Amino acid sequence: MNASQIIEWICAIIILFGSIISIISAFGMLRFPDVYTRAHAVAKSATLAVLSCLVGSLFYIWIHDGYFSVRLLLGILFVFTTSPVSTHLVIRAAYRSGVPLAEGSGEDELKPVLFGEKEPASTRSEHAK
Repeated sequence: MNASQIIEWICAIIILFGSIISIISAFGMLRFPDVYTRAHAVAKSATLAVLSCLVGSLFYIWIHDGYFSVRLLLGILFVFTTSPVSTHLVIRAAYRSGVPLAEGSGEDELKPVLFGEKEPASTRSEHAK
């Protein structure tokens, strides 16, 4: 094996890693109980899996063909910046429209802040200190 083949294998492993993360995230979308945890699975897939595939492709084109793809780099930057922001906005819209949390999610500490309801006991004890 020469150096070019080793780099091709490394790029293939990076792309395969991204594909595996996408499959795991698809199972998460089916298995998680509510919109908040499902959106979390989608966000991880979009950031980690898609970026891994794009980075593997970027390195392969750079090493194999000999040029640096600015389009792929811009795609990486675009996904890296827009995916977390869009996921945050979707979750925020779901929360503000009243989509309930799943059973066992824990205490909803944002509800009193946004809707002015009675303050939870955990925050009352912190304010008293």
